Formats: sequence, structure tokens, C-alpha cells
Amino acid sequence: MLIIDWKVFNMSIKKIALAYSGGLDTSVAIRWLSESYGSKIVTVTVDVGQAEDFKAIGEKACNVGAENHYTVDAKEEFVRDYVFPSVKANGLYQGKYPISTALSRPLIARKLIEIAHREGCDAVAHGCTGKGNDQLRIEISCRALDPTMKILAPIRDWGMSRDQEIEYAMKHGIPVSRAAKKYSIDQNLWGRSIESGPLENPWNSPEDDGWEWTTSPELAPDCPTVVELEFKRGVPVGIDGEECSPLELVRRLNRIAGENGVGRIDHMEDRIVGIKSRETYECPAAVTILESHKDLEKLILNRHELSFKRLVDEQWTFMAYAGFWDDPLREELDAFINKANDRLDGRVKIKLYKGSMMVIGRESSNSVYDFKTATYDSSSTFDQSLSKGFVELWGLPTVVSRKVMSSR
Repeated sequence: MLIIDWKVFNMSIKKIALAYSGGLDTSVAIRWLSESYGSKIVTVTVDVGQAEDFKAIGEKACNVGAENHYTVDAKEEFVRDYVFPSVKANGLYQGKYPISTALSRPLIARKLIEIAHREGCDAVAHGCTGKGNDQLRIEISCRALDPTMKILAPIRDWGMSRDQEIEYAMKHGIPVSRAAKKYSIDQNLWGRSIESGPLENPWNSPEDDGWEWTTSPELAPDCPTVVELEFKRGVPVGIDGEECSPLELVRRLNRIAGENGVGRIDHMEDRIVGIKSRETYECPAAVTILESHKDLEKLILNRHELSFKRLVDEQWTFMAYAGFWDDPLREELDAFINKANDRLDGRVKIKLYKGSMMVIGRESSNSVYDFKTATYDSSSTFDQSLSKGFVELWGLPTVVSRKVMSSR
């Protein structure tokens, strides 16, 4: 039998880098980790566009007991190195979720490890629960980046109920909001997730107070908004003829599409841990860009490329969703995806109207659409007489099979 002397184990952890959101869980974790391990705590908040008061978050961490606090501005890196690769891969988990939260976690893990090394930490810690996917995403990435680093999950391990956690916080002078939160919310530049509370009943319709980025379709403008997106090598680079930085483009499109009620998602999601969960999201820019990208692919890639790429995209999205961002397979899939996107230069025209988005035009110098072949007018160069033999050969396996079966 293996007997662990926890006192000795605890003493070996002198400093911990904690991924810190500023919420109740990670605030309580500062004090709990310090008490449990006798360790100094360094907190790390990674800005991926969650629109928080980062100065207040840093002050709160230090007031609760952190020795030092880091705020890392990773917005540009997030869009360039995580969001745009997902665009190339048409990253929609189970056909609906643009993996917005999932994409941010390996980046947070990377920054957490970097700060831990800078501070000479013996361990890193996160605020994920044992029910969700984020524990996988953060821990697997941390281990891949530094297999020797200890990883602690206080919220998963301490066994406190929500009431006990609040009692612990009040006992130790940790600020607790008097009004219980109705929802659990996570957001970054690529999307906003809203869950828990009344949404845990799959029959309950989402209430208006849960949405923040999107106008209710009923209240959206009565006139459609038409937007043109320009793509180069598979990623968007401009809106309505104006070039934009990746960060500016996503922000502008979140606003434009959101004002038109576009981007609301409500679906039943299969978490990796085996739990089926009702999830709602707001992803105005993501929904618009991904649909535009898929449409441009259909203009430029041929049937064989599209068919195989759907398989690759599905596997890539699963890898990112399931915590395998740093797995070699994800990078190897990138090699094919990047090659397939090399020719994806062009423009896509989208109509946004009261919660719907529709691609209404597309063009590219690399288009494989040939008007002279496709047209039905007299100028067509397609020789229809060739189709007779093609029809017979194409249907031959079916015809022969039915003939044999009917003779039995």
C-alpha cells in the first residue's frame, strides 16, 4: 500500500501560480491553497477579451492574500493563433458550438506555465470543477508544456458545497456578492457562454436577461444589414472593403451581427466527462465568419477536398474541445487544413436580418465554378450527350444488385 505523508508533500510546494478569474471560487482558492499548503500564491489573469476590470481583479487578488498578481494581455495572440486556426478548420463542436471557451484554455495554460517559471513556482492551480471540460484543457496543456510541474485543482478537491464556500469566504474576509448569481457566465472575444440556473431545465426557454451581446430578433432593425467579408488564405482580413486587424475585425463583427440578433445558440452538448449539458452561447462574429468561410470553401475547393476536409475538421474540432490542443495530431491536422486554405482568397457577401444570417454572394479569383459549363442557356459548353453513358455506369452497381436480389 502506498502511504503519502501529506505534510511532507505540502511542504514541498512553496509557491503556487493560480489561474485567477476574480470570482468567488478562485478568490477562496487563494486562501485555501495558502492554508492547505503553507505556500505563497501568485495569481494570473489572462485577458482574452472578457471585458473585465482587470485593475480591480488584481487588487482583489492581493487583498485576499496573493503575493503578486499578473494580468496578461493575450487578445491579439488569442485571435491570431487560436481563433483563426479554428476558422480554417470550421470549428463547430457537434455542428453548433464555435468552441469559444475551449480555444482560450490552452492559451491560459501556456501563460500560467510561463508565469510559474518566471516566479519559480513549484505548482500551478486552476478553478475548474470536476464536472466540466476545462479541467482537461488546462491540465493536459500544462502537463504537455511542463511535465514536472505539479497541478492543483482546489475547487475539485476541497469538497465544499456552495454554501460552505460562502461561509468560508465570509469567515476569512473574502468579498462575497449578496445577490446570488443567476447564471454561470464565461466570455472571450470569440463567444459568451451562459449556463446554470433556470437553463439547467432543457425545457425552459432562455430568458432575456441572459443575453448581452445580441439584440432580441424581434427588436432587431427592420432593415437588413449587408456585410462583405474579405478572406486571404482562409482567414478574414477586411470588412466592407476596409482592412482590419484580427482583433478589430472580430470586435466589429460581434457588434454588427449582434445588433441584428445573430449569434444566439441553444443546444444539448455532450461534455467529455460523459455529462449531457444544456448550453447557450452568444457568438455573433463566430457564427458569421464560420458560415462565410464554409461558403467560400465550396466555391474554391473541389468535391474530393471538401469531402475529406469535413472529416479532418471534425477531428480537429474534437481535439481542441477535448483538451488536446498540444497533441501532435492537432498540429498534423493543421498541416492539411492550412494547405487546403492556401487558395481561399475571396469575398463573401452576407445579409443579417432579425436573428438570421445568409450568404447572398461570393467571388474569388481561385473559384472552380465555371459559368460556361454550368449555365443552362445556349452558350453552355457542356456536351449533354456524354451524360447518357455516365448515367448507365454510375448506376450500374445498384441496377445489378437489384437484378440479382429480385431473381432469388
